[in-house]
Amino acid sequence: MFDNINLQQLIFGRFTIEQIPYHEPILIGTFAGVAVMGVAVLALITYYRFWGPLWRDWVTSIDHKKIGIMYCVFASIMLLRGFADAIMMRSQQAISFGSEQGYLPPHHYDQIFTAHGMIMIFFVAMPFVTGLMNYAVPLQIGARDVAFPFLNNFSLWMTVAGGILVMVSLFVGEFSRATWLAYPPLSGADMSPGVGVDYYIWALQIAGIGTTLSGINLVATIVKMRAPGMTMMKLPIFVWSSLCTNILIVAAFPILTAVLVLLSLDRYLGMHFFTNDLGGNAMLYFNLIWIWGHPEVYILILPAFGVFSEITSTFCGKRLFGYTSMVYALVVITILAYLVWLHHFFTMGSGADVNSFFGITTMIISIPTGAKIFNWMFTMYRGRIRFDVPMLWTVAFIVTFVIGGMTGVLLAVPPADFVLHNSLFLIAHFHNVIIGGVLFGMFAGVTFWFPKAFGFKLDEFWGKVALCFWVSGFYVAFMPLYVLGLMGVTRRMQHFDDPSLQIWFVIAALGAGLIALGIAAQIIMFVVSIRRREQLRDLTGDPWGGRTLEWSTSSPPPDYNFAFTPVVHDSDAWWDMKNRGYSRPLTGYRPIHMPKNTATGAILAGLSFVFGFAMVWYVWWLAAVSFAAILVVAIHHTFNYDREFYIPADEVSRTEGQRSRVLEMA
Repeated sequence: MFDNINLQQLIFGRFTIEQIPYHEPILIGTFAGVAVMGVAVLALITYYRFWGPLWRDWVTSIDHKKIGIMYCVFASIMLLRGFADAIMMRSQQAISFGSEQGYLPPHHYDQIFTAHGMIMIFFVAMPFVTGLMNYAVPLQIGARDVAFPFLNNFSLWMTVAGGILVMVSLFVGEFSRATWLAYPPLSGADMSPGVGVDYYIWALQIAGIGTTLSGINLVATIVKMRAPGMTMMKLPIFVWSSLCTNILIVAAFPILTAVLVLLSLDRYLGMHFFTNDLGGNAMLYFNLIWIWGHPEVYILILPAFGVFSEITSTFCGKRLFGYTSMVYALVVITILAYLVWLHHFFTMGSGADVNSFFGITTMIISIPTGAKIFNWMFTMYRGRIRFDVPMLWTVAFIVTFVIGGMTGVLLAVPPADFVLHNSLFLIAHFHNVIIGGVLFGMFAGVTFWFPKAFGFKLDEFWGKVALCFWVSGFYVAFMPLYVLGLMGVTRRMQHFDDPSLQIWFVIAALGAGLIALGIAAQIIMFVVSIRRREQLRDLTGDPWGGRTLEWSTSSPPPDYNFAFTPVVHDSDAWWDMKNRGYSRPLTGYRPIHMPKNTATGAILAGLSFVFGFAMVWYVWWLAAVSFAAILVVAIHHTFNYDREFYIPADEVSRTEGQRSRVLEMA
């Protein structure tokens, strides 16, 4: 008997048949739904014989454009999962009052709100941001690809592997109940002895490697691969925002990696970094996680600022007002992002001096942020504004983000924060910024660059329907939370005793329903657009009349982006090239050097997923084998030199000639 138990633990670690939640009808129903959808997707891929192109042209691709698109597709899929968690939370809170306990038991509810926060930040917002930067930055700076194409592919699949590990926790074991930032002692081995926190740790460690490498890659790309003549003060604003974002990523994400390593040592080896005895201190974790966490907020919002700058300039037919001030504002925000993290701890008793310093710095950081609002408004002033869908997202952002910014300044006042700390007011503020700023920015960016990526525009009608539902749903869902927060209602509660609060939660749940209709409208928008495929008249230019180097490529661009490296003479390359009579050369083509596609990134990510799963369940032999396999594959890739090819000059000439004839026909 004893030997059998030891053998089982040796082979399967902590995993037993009881770890499959077959006694949870909600989880079983979810698993059945996911299985049915998965089988349907596989059947469609098989029916249309898409397996070959999917593997050859997408999974193994090192083309920055395709990688950017896959990032956005992954973020969209995870958005559905994260929003499903939000609907469950809102509906539970709307019906759970007095003697009515609702349909989610506390342990399940705690897993849902932890998973919701983690997924929406790490696997929705971050992939959206990274995807747009991957797609647009090389095109805007006149580069053929990023600095390290293979690293780009590897970063994508490591992010996907981390997301899959989170999804597996839904059906095997459980997820963390220690909040989306895993505060100790709640995340320690004593209070969370199960596998939930371990799923959290290893999913973030795997995805964090991809994010960090992507940040390094894009910083190197922007610094070293700009087109001739493109000085730093001639960069498009989106590129500037991407540079600041990735500098923050490179500086902040290693801190997240370190703090999760320390938490792992506490849980796996019984160390005491964050315990309340033997020299540990939980506040060390709080400080480290927020030294990463507050720059993370600006990692998410800065690219959205860049997107709105590009859209405002394009749809107003003007140069961006105050280009230099916008650049300085981005840099100031990047620096100040590291000086405000302690405003999360106004209630911990640091004293008036510390609270005053961080309150003032928090207010100061609102100044460059507010300056951007005025820059966009002055760009619109006397502009020939076209209220297409990207511009409508921008207008919705400005109004919504200003409200979120004002509530943020209110929370920067320590006495006010003492009253509102850990209340639903904070939840409303955070979502006001993340949804009204980041998600609206990502939706605007996807709509704006979709024609550049695929050669046809998204349907305007369904785009406007989606926007109306999203904006109205946001206000209906989160304005009541401001009221509840001012009434002192705390967050993370599965059940409320006071029935007078119920009406506010019912309204919030109705708002979540409106957002669900917005998501449905977005899905319809993509389906309708793909079926109609309204081709652009000018396949050689930016479909919106954009103002950067993107316009000088076709829509969609070729694999090599530019047959001739463009030369930049002005910060507004579009205006400069038009007025100089710039035209694409028709002769003098040379072979173009390109890296080959590779499966190594996906293989390494798959092995990393196996390693993370093994570490979660203490299957030490599988962890050792998978880690050794990671080393072998990485070393093999390092010494595999046959990873380059040339596109012949006659093929480039033929392709560019076809594009020129399309222009003449248009």
